[in-house]
Amino acid sequence: MADEVDHVVSAWGRERADLALGPMHVWSRISRLSAVLDGHRKRAFSEHGIEGWEFDVLAALRRAGAPYQLSPGQLLRETHVTSGTMTNRVDRLVARGAVTRDPDPADGRGVLVSLTDAGLALVDAALATLVEVEESLLDGWPDEEREQLADFLRRLLTATTAGP
Repeated sequence: MADEVDHVVSAWGRERADLALGPMHVWSRISRLSAVLDGHRKRAFSEHGIEGWEFDVLAALRRAGAPYQLSPGQLLRETHVTSGTMTNRVDRLVARGAVTRDPDPADGRGVLVSLTDAGLALVDAALATLVEVEESLLDGWPDEEREQLADFLRRLLTATTAGP
């Protein structure tokens, strides 16, 4: 059963027989799957009136556990964005009433970003929809194959993000 990637790699093979194109079979599929997943996630989040970046920040706070607060530095590490980007995102979520910025009692110069009750309800509802959508994308895959796929992807991710 051939897919679009097989056709693309085959065409490149005709045009560039001098190259070992095997990795394209993996990375081109991952790239295409990423685009498919992004579209599904965007639709899942839009049901709750949020963007993916909003979910990322709210989810990082939710995963922190009660009292659902993190420093801006911790949020940067959790979401992999720049400081300026995080400041803008927190400002927008504060304006929306989903988070608050409070003084850090342990550091007089620091702040903590905390989920509000509205932010907690929003992220919980969006997560439930996301899990439902992602489950539907794996419909028909037995648990054992899901676990194998997750193991392969974990190995690939670990190998490609390992430091020098």
